[in-house]
Amino acid sequence: MPTLTANGIDINYRVEGDGAETVFLINGLADDLETWGYQVPALLAAGYRVVSFDNRGIGATSKPVGPYSTEQLAADAKAVANEVGLDNFHVMGVSMGGMIAQRFALAYPSGIQSLTLACTYAAPGPFCSRMFAMWADAAQVLGVPFVMRDVTLWAFTLDFFRTREEELKEFETGMRYMDQPVHAYLAQLAVIQNHDETAELGSLAMPTLVLAGEEDILIPTALSHDLHELIPGSSWLTTPGGHGCMWEHPDEFNSAFIGFLRENERIHS
Repeated sequence: MPTLTANGIDINYRVEGDGAETVFLINGLADDLETWGYQVPALLAAGYRVVSFDNRGIGATSKPVGPYSTEQLAADAKAVANEVGLDNFHVMGVSMGGMIAQRFALAYPSGIQSLTLACTYAAPGPFCSRMFAMWADAAQVLGVPFVMRDVTLWAFTLDFFRTREEELKEFETGMRYMDQPVHAYLAQLAVIQNHDETAELGSLAMPTLVLAGEEDILIPTALSHDLHELIPGSSWLTTPGGHGCMWEHPDEFNSAFIGFLRENERIHS
């Protein structure tokens, strides 16, 4: 995979497909670009070109000392977009990636054909703030893999735990052996702890979809709906599953996302 140097770091990115429309993917906390494994094949099959990358602090991208911010990670995303020569493209961010995507769209709106914000919020509020403070404390004592195994309990629904044991074990194994350093995890965690775009989201003008898991208890669905209400003219959709709906119910998630993309292709504009 190619690497670019920008903003004092090396950024790992990937370009797949040769479609006329490009989808730019921004992943969440402690997730590298492989997090889109259930989405990229569907996007390629639908005829899109896909650009993804590892955020600062994860995967093959540099992991400098933090804390990081949405402004900083949005600037990294912009460097990737510039390197690939993106124009008239669709942006999708999930969870922390949705927070980065908000700042990206506010700071660099030119050329964004549509914006999708999945399983995310405008600001954490008292519930999420307390959860993330506990993750920070636990990571420093028990390590990142332990915390991410705990996150698995929040990310999937009760039905997933009851009926899909083998898939669950695969996710738990992935969490157990993840190698993100504690300093990089805490640096990324600061992004979601400090993110607050409530005052500026009213200025977003591009077609926007806020997409949430019906049973999300990690970033409660109500917080995603609050985000939707802050963005004038935005669309609101829910999909089966919880915070990990993109993995638990990828067909439904992909259908909702690709349906929105179809509505906002240049040919339909």
